[in-house]
Amino acid sequence: MILAGVSGSGKTTVGRLLAERLGWPFADGDSFHPAANVAKMTAGIPLTDDDRWPWLAAIGAWMDARIAAGGSGVVACSALKRRYRDVLRQGRPEVRLVFLDVSHDEDLARLRARSGHFFPAALMDSQFADLEPPVPAEGALVLPAGSPDELVSAIISGLGLIAPG
Repeated sequence: MILAGVSGSGKTTVGRLLAERLGWPFADGDSFHPAANVAKMTAGIPLTDDDRWPWLAAIGAWMDARIAAGGSGVVACSALKRRYRDVLRQGRPEVRLVFLDVSHDEDLARLRARSGHFFPAALMDSQFADLEPPVPAEGALVLPAGSPDELVSAIISGLGLIAPG
């Protein structure tokens, strides 16, 4: 499952909680960025499409390993543009997409309150500029910002998943 949205939308927090509840492994898309991407973002420089292709390929490789092993997993990945989501889902029909929708103002407040992350609040506008929200044809579950527990419950229910125990 891909948990998508702009930086600060809650992907990592919700993704970890969701994976724990389902008993699935979790991967944070940030950990797949090459060092050059992290350096650019730390310096306040937005990533380009060319910067993102190797990152998306690494995330796809993680998903392929999970699929090949017959398992499931949750990966948090901004997947801002439709073509990024298409690349991540191509040849992977079992992959589900959940998009966390957060307003510009709410996101700014979240990013300003966050510490210890390489992505500065100053780059938030570049995320919203690149954002192509999912359209119905993508079959994404789109959820508004909310509490992590509520979002996890909504994802499990909305996708018809069964949490163990």
